[in-house]
Amino acid sequence: MSGRRLRIGVAGLGRAFTLMLPTFSADPRVELIAAADARPDARQRFASDFGARTYDTVEALARDAGTDVIYVATPHGLHAAHTEMAAAGGKHVLVEKPMAISLAECDRMIAACVAAKVHLIVGHSHSFDRPVLEARRLIAQGTLGRLRMITALNFTDFLYRPRRPEELVTEAGGGVVFSQAAHQVDIVRYLAGTRAVAVRAHTGSWDRLRPTEGAYSALLRFEDGAFASLVYSGYGHFDSDEFCGWVGELGVPKDPEQYGAARRRLAGIPPGTTEDEFKAAASYGSNAAATVAAQPRTHQHFGTIVACCERGDVRPLPDRIITYDDGERIVHALAPPRIPRVEVIDELYDAVVGGQPPLHDGPWSKATLEICLALLDSARTGRDVELSHQVALPRGL
Repeated sequence: MSGRRLRIGVAGLGRAFTLMLPTFSADPRVELIAAADARPDARQRFASDFGARTYDTVEALARDAGTDVIYVATPHGLHAAHTEMAAAGGKHVLVEKPMAISLAECDRMIAACVAAKVHLIVGHSHSFDRPVLEARRLIAQGTLGRLRMITALNFTDFLYRPRRPEELVTEAGGGVVFSQAAHQVDIVRYLAGTRAVAVRAHTGSWDRLRPTEGAYSALLRFEDGAFASLVYSGYGHFDSDEFCGWVGELGVPKDPEQYGAARRRLAGIPPGTTEDEFKAAASYGSNAAATVAAQPRTHQHFGTIVACCERGDVRPLPDRIITYDDGERIVHALAPPRIPRVEVIDELYDAVVGGQPPLHDGPWSKATLEICLALLDSARTGRDVELSHQVALPRGL
């Protein structure tokens, strides 16, 4: 492997960056050399932590001659514009999920990166997780027969974490469909391997103080006859990490006695402080210490996944894969992660340095967004929504 290091500029020093920071800090293939954020305290801390250049606009960051890649971690509604700025500056782009909030924006992003001859990769989504990758490998071996059905469910406290105003407005990319279905859809598409053809869904919006989708249930049909059921609730009651041995989404043990912590924290916002301000106070660069992800003991995950094949089932877990065939239950152990989310850097590095086409590229991620939008459309109309922008896994995956 080449000894080249990818020089990364960060657009947006918020929560997404905080969750990727352990990856960037631990992987010797990358270095953080620049960042853009509207908050002076965030810029000051980044400059101090990394001896790096900082800018108050993404447009200025895109002109930084030293950067190879811009990691776009700004709010969902800004992904398209900031990707276009990065591409215009000749930078490869790693953009957070969801890729954008409309298919037209996806098309603009893809066109900008094609014109600039730079790579566009969308992540982190949980389809990068090692247990999902290994589950797909076991399915693709074919010893359990054809994949026929996938069940994916996740129950969290997502809706009761501190939010900026637009994060509670569906049209602005808020709610669980844009932020959370993007994970689940990516996972089931990866496991299925083939193109999805139709979606039927229902959504729930049950809290008038947080007036966006907090839950959904969807049925996704694939071209080969396989189907997937996707269930998600972010209403902070049942916690499906119970099904994963009380390992949280980030691979860190969770204390079940802390039930209701998100709602209590939200209710404890001091008088005179907005929710937006409360969230910012815990962000990178604030006077308060930013919430940095702890070193995971196991791999990250996104709830319970069971893939049913003709002759057996496959279940990825944070520390192992379990297969259940006609006569035997087999545990396939997974070594602990050396670097959290290292698979994101693997794909980015292989594309930029190795010239390998990435999986989570523009067309792949546009297909995921199409399903998320179709989920919302189906819930509004009560009808199946046919899909027309889907892509399958490349041969061999």
